[in-house]
Amino acid sequence: MQSAFSTLDWLVFGSYFFLLAISSFILSQTKINSSRDYFLSPNALPMIAVSISVLATSQSAATFLGVPEYSYKHDFTFIGFYFSALVAVIFVAYVLIPKYYEMKAVTVYELLESRYGQNSKKQAGIMFLVGRILASGARLYIGALAISMILFNDVIFLHVSISIFILMLGALAYTYFGGVRSIVLSDVIQAITYVGAGIAVLIYLYSSLNDIDIFKTLQEHNKLNFFEASLNSEFNIFSLFGGWLLLNIAAFGLDQDMTQRVLACKDKNEAAKSLIISILMTIPVVLLFLSIGALLFIFYMQSSVEQSFNGEKITIFMYYILNEMPDGLRGLVTVGAIAAALSSANSVLGAMASVAIEDLYKPWRLKRGDIDEYHFVKASRVAVIFFAVALSIMAIISYFWQRYSDLSLISFALGVMAFAYTGLLGVYFSAIFTSRGNEKSVLWALISGFITVLALQPYTFGISLGFSWQIILGTAVAFFVTQLGAKK
Repeated sequence: MQSAFSTLDWLVFGSYFFLLAISSFILSQTKINSSRDYFLSPNALPMIAVSISVLATSQSAATFLGVPEYSYKHDFTFIGFYFSALVAVIFVAYVLIPKYYEMKAVTVYELLESRYGQNSKKQAGIMFLVGRILASGARLYIGALAISMILFNDVIFLHVSISIFILMLGALAYTYFGGVRSIVLSDVIQAITYVGAGIAVLIYLYSSLNDIDIFKTLQEHNKLNFFEASLNSEFNIFSLFGGWLLLNIAAFGLDQDMTQRVLACKDKNEAAKSLIISILMTIPVVLLFLSIGALLFIFYMQSSVEQSFNGEKITIFMYYILNEMPDGLRGLVTVGAIAAALSSANSVLGAMASVAIEDLYKPWRLKRGDIDEYHFVKASRVAVIFFAVALSIMAIISYFWQRYSDLSLISFALGVMAFAYTGLLGVYFSAIFTSRGNEKSVLWALISGFITVLALQPYTFGISLGFSWQIILGTAVAFFVTQLGAKK
């Protein structure tokens, strides 16, 4: 195991954070007059910047390290998930986005208010907030764990906590003052950083594989499969356009974390294009990291690799970073991991604050009498800090839970948005395609979708069912329950 950061690594690391400080100061100069300005930007955001921001938000430190793991162990069939996402965003772009723009919505859950009533908007918003605290708190922990391993060469509580603080401070630097405009433009910086880090690793890894016929070796080991029809594959063609398609519709159209920046475009056409372009740009980025995993398979093919670090199970990419990466490049990959974590952390702060203020606090406060609009700008910034603390606490809880419990909070928390997605999918499909349902049936649909997926987990009743089927069944149950409600 190599020692911790070298002087060159620290120089790269320091330069990156100097860039963060300068860019966050510049982006914070945007004049904010209302909570709508804060959450959707006072001026329409450039379509290409929104596309890159959506790309960055869909990635995380877990993705940065986890995608190479998939191709190292399996093949390239994971790329099918993003072709499924392309179909999903076309549906979102031409079915959901026009409805959001017609309403001049700040959050996606306002559609439920217009269809079923204010309580339905609140219920969906609360489910989103609870799910996001669990899921994004766990993602924050995973990112901090990786950074602690690289920076400090250990995973003791103090160093993981410092890593959590580093990530959250970076996210707050962009989110607190400038709102969604700062988030979107900073995501461009983060995306360039971690894609650049990935390209540098691919070139270095490729150059280290001397006198090896890479494509022939990968073919001989069935590593170049891109599509799979067999039901044994997690990403077979049937699941990609079944449960995974539903999951992507929810992620890109019903999750405020992803859709907030899309609602900040000039109009519905720009918003639709930004979503589709974001997926078209994401596909080569994912192929980049799948290629890293494939080359790591060849690099370690003749070696015995123990993928652990101080008792922690780590990905093959993390193992490579810790053991093989040269000075300087190790620092670049570290900032790449931080950039991936930051791009998902700052966006979720803005999304959670927008739902808390626009869907929950603002309607309640306005019922008590008129108040200056700038009050809600200040409340929005308070909400950002509140959720930064909440996510940090969840990340710390994840640290202890993983060590002292037989249950995997991390596995559950990373998938918990999918638990929430099934209820939202059932309710939104009812709202868009039928005339039935009311506030009461919406509430029970959100709960029943969550419970259905929970009941289908192996750790609940021992049922072993593919995740794609869990999404389909959960959505079907939620849709049926919504339909039980009389026409609103």
